[in-house]
Amino acid sequence: MKLKINHLQHIGIPVTDLPRSISFYSRLGFEPVMESEFDYEGDRGQVSMVQLNAIVLELYQFPEKELEAIRNRENGHIDHIAFDVSDVEATFQELKAAGFYIFEEAPVYLPFWKNGCKYFNIAGPDGERLEFNQIL
Repeated sequence: MKLKINHLQHIGIPVTDLPRSISFYSRLGFEPVMESEFDYEGDRGQVSMVQLNAIVLELYQFPEKELEAIRNRENGHIDHIAFDVSDVEATFQELKAAGFYIFEEAPVYLPFWKNGCKYFNIAGPDGERLEFNQIL
């Protein structure tokens, strides 16, 4: 298999207070480059991509009813690592044909960035989520 991954696209971090997290990362030199909302189990969450040089972090906050689980974690955690790909549909088909466990039935569209993006996740050997993402 000759999978074409362009580069590490972003690291996804669930947060409990998005403005506070944006402020914290801004103190480290990160600047917001994209903000949006997303649907989550019938409610709306918020997301901000913050960038410092080539490093992009996806800070996202679930709706209020989901925040208690995040607040009760003993440690913080990174939710996923995203790889940038040029053709998410072809990458999906290649990984599916190779027998990787894919969480989604097909690439998922999100209204992020100027024209949206499509992504899907595979499971790593210890359950880590590896996202393949194409900014449209």
